[in-house]
Amino acid sequence: MKKILKAAEFMKAKVAAAALLALVVGYSTSQLSAQTGDIEVPDLAGTWNGGFGARPVNGETVPWGEDNFPVLNERALAYQAVWEEIMAPKYDCQPASSPAIQYDPYHMEVVQWPDRVMFRYEKDDQLRIVWLDGREPSSVDFSIQGFSVGHYEDGALLVETTHFVFDIAGFDDYNGIPSSSQKVVNERYWMDGEDLRVTVTVADPVFLREPTSYTTRWIPAREGYKLAAYDCDPEAARASVRFFVSKYK
Repeated sequence: MKKILKAAEFMKAKVAAAALLALVVGYSTSQLSAQTGDIEVPDLAGTWNGGFGARPVNGETVPWGEDNFPVLNERALAYQAVWEEIMAPKYDCQPASSPAIQYDPYHMEVVQWPDRVMFRYEKDDQLRIVWLDGREPSSVDFSIQGFSVGHYEDGALLVETTHFVFDIAGFDDYNGIPSSSQKVVNERYWMDGEDLRVTVTVADPVFLREPTSYTTRWIPAREGYKLAAYDCDPEAARASVRFFVSKYK
């Protein structure tokens, strides 16, 4: 009898939790509509597939090509000259940051709230929050992913991210280009039919002579898809480095 009662109580709790979740989601949706007024807010929410079926495989020349490869200054070229694969922070499980994480071939989940938009990346288990409430970063808000603020305009979400920390491979995973605390990344997200598109523009006066950008897309994830845990193990990740031959003796 006690087991039956406990099971019944558990089911009541699940029903109550589901009702609360529905109420919160409904409230956030209605509040989003109320707070945005006449502004056209794109529906970006959902789970999106950024894998190889959505776009070309990233690499040294993708998404960068002749027309948009970053113009490096002497400082960046000096860093690039001494770059080796064994230096990559990813082998210590350090996550990728903008502008690389948006192009990595993994899934992403987007949640829209009245005061924020949340991007959850399958790659590196990263969560980015884009604040829509007008708040400004403080001196303690520097991080790998920086501090993001945004607003809706002309049916798109516009995001500006500042307050990055220095990253020896902060530009991408392939070219050995670092990024500094002065890096600024702007993103524009919009819907193109059923696809989610973004243009990512990066400026960094410490290493780049001029801003550069790329445009890419995500396609809808298959129904019921859940983000997989990235589960990077530092010991296992660093173990593969011993197979790389260093150019230095």
